Amino acid sequence: MGMFDKLLANLKAKRKTIVLTEGTDPRILNAASRLLAEDLMDVILCGNVDEVKAAAKENGYDVSKATILDPLTYAGFNGMVETMVTLRKGKMTAEECAAALKKSNYFGTMLVKMGKADALLGGATYSTADTVRPALQLVKTKPGSNLVSSCFILVREKDGVEEKIAMGDCAINISYEDTIDKATGAVKVKAADKLAEVADETAKTASFFGIDPKVAVLSFSTYGSGKGGTVQLSHDAVLAAREKDPNLVIDGEFQFDAAVSPVVAKTKCPDSKVAGQANTFIFPLIEAGNIGYKIAQRLGGYEAYGPILQGLNAPINDLSRGCVAEEVYKMAIITAGMAE
Repeated sequence: MGMFDKLLANLKAKRKTIVLTEGTDPRILNAASRLLAEDLMDVILCGNVDEVKAAAKENGYDVSKATILDPLTYAGFNGMVETMVTLRKGKMTAEECAAALKKSNYFGTMLVKMGKADALLGGATYSTADTVRPALQLVKTKPGSNLVSSCFILVREKDGVEEKIAMGDCAINISYEDTIDKATGAVKVKAADKLAEVADETAKTASFFGIDPKVAVLSFSTYGSGKGGTVQLSHDAVLAAREKDPNLVIDGEFQFDAAVSPVVAKTKCPDSKVAGQANTFIFPLIEAGNIGYKIAQRLGGYEAYGPILQGLNAPINDLSRGCVAEEVYKMAIITAGMAE
């Protein structure tokens, strides 16, 4: 099955609506015009109606079938404010919520929260933090989730066959530390449990995209050959992930060569069910993950799709501010296609 086959099937089976938060951006308008012309989904563009229409006309894009919503004139704005005040549970006043909802990132996220849309894609001009923060505050994490993480799906064609791998977390969590209860000093969530959660969520994302996940938790050590750094974290995360899901095919800690090379795996870890054939890679630090997926993309010939956010109650994804219209178009299909 091709990368987008399942996503397109989902979109055809049940009509979805996506919110694009930066409605005047030419890249967004380009992608929106294609999505609408191909009748793949309904599109909500956030922004001033006249400005969005003018930008579309100036750049030659037809978004006449899109719904354009301006936070400043939206009829249900006061109800949004009331809902946000309730969701924030005393952490923000009504005035602060109103100020936030006048911005498209918060306004668009609230449309998803209130069931007006199925999914959201932002980040063409907003930072990752400005996309994730409203999602955490309004849509919130799924039951049982302790954090939001990200995954990239990397795809290339080799000898006429589509190869796919998954990598996480490459965009959200800088590092993993124990969460400490400020009142008691007790550990509430262990660092290893957080990394194990990333592994579990990344395996689920990989599976959704047709990858049978064989999960390698990476480090600069294989089975304790090195000490210090992230070695213990990666080792403990494997144990925690197995306890969380005994059916998850996961192993480590591995150096990357042991994870992917059958020759190296035969020498270093011959009895592993993952070593030498891993296709889902978990990085213990964001710099390793970010560097790793970009090496695969630029030198390995892979197309990188993501970051796909994991652990939220609805599909909300982030774009790179350096994205092009083709990336917006494909990420919109991924985001809406993942909606239930």
